Amino acid sequence: MEFRKLGASSERIPVVGLGTWRYSGGLAPLLAGIESGAALIDTAEIYGSEEVVGQAISGRRRQVFLATKVRAGNFRRSDLIAAAEGSLRRLGTDYIDLYQLHWPNYTVRIAETMAAMEDLANAGKIRFIGVSNFSVRELREAQAALSSHQIVSNQVRYSLIERTPEVAMLDYCQKNGVTLIAFSPLGEEFSRLNAADPEGVLEGVAKKSGKTPAQVALNWLIAKENVVVIPKASSVRHAVEDALAAGWRLEPRDYQLLSDKVCFRRRGRIESVARRCARRLRQMTGKQL
Repeated sequence: MEFRKLGASSERIPVVGLGTWRYSGGLAPLLAGIESGAALIDTAEIYGSEEVVGQAISGRRRQVFLATKVRAGNFRRSDLIAAAEGSLRRLGTDYIDLYQLHWPNYTVRIAETMAAMEDLANAGKIRFIGVSNFSVRELREAQAALSSHQIVSNQVRYSLIERTPEVAMLDYCQKNGVTLIAFSPLGEEFSRLNAADPEGVLEGVAKKSGKTPAQVALNWLIAKENVVVIPKASSVRHAVEDALAAGWRLEPRDYQLLSDKVCFRRRGRIESVARRCARRLRQMTGKQL
């Protein structure tokens, strides 16, 4: 497995991990992924997968870099502390390696939330602080609210077919020592990625390199500075296949071919701001926390 620094810390994490959003694969794929080197597991309190992740890391806790997330509705200090304790119980561990704010919450002062995160870090309940689905502005504001810790990561949707992070986030992370954790790096379903590749470029590059299309799509991401990926694998075969996406590189012209020929979406700043305004309104009316 290939490793990469986590943010500006000295910690090194696998460039390919295991995502568990909408996960239904049971214990075996997680164990296979860990044994194959993809020993970064990401979950969240709202996923319903913390218990099975806890089973997977039982007896091998030190071998796994464990990440989970607190939902936005629990960003007040007492709620956040309680949520962390709940995740610790479900995961069967006494510490979380990376604790992440799942979405921005526009109804709670970020200073209160980040103070609670630092309390958890200072108590040894969490090792590193991260965020998820934050914009560059929101990431800056969250970092400014911390007094003695650094935000090491931002988890966002990023793949060959979803390239919104390239508008601003990727550059910011690379310049400021923040790890970009790409979720849904193969699209929510691999069929969507195939549908966005009418010329069969992905399949052609895979055959040329002796890799699978999924491995090539993941490698396109991890070839970028500061990026790690957490694909979901619901079978042992896919978990092992994904882990083998690391440790090699394509020729530069193949990366460029993939970038040019696979159809993708890249939201502009105006659309992204509009979506966040809509989320803010929903939160303020109590419809989305």
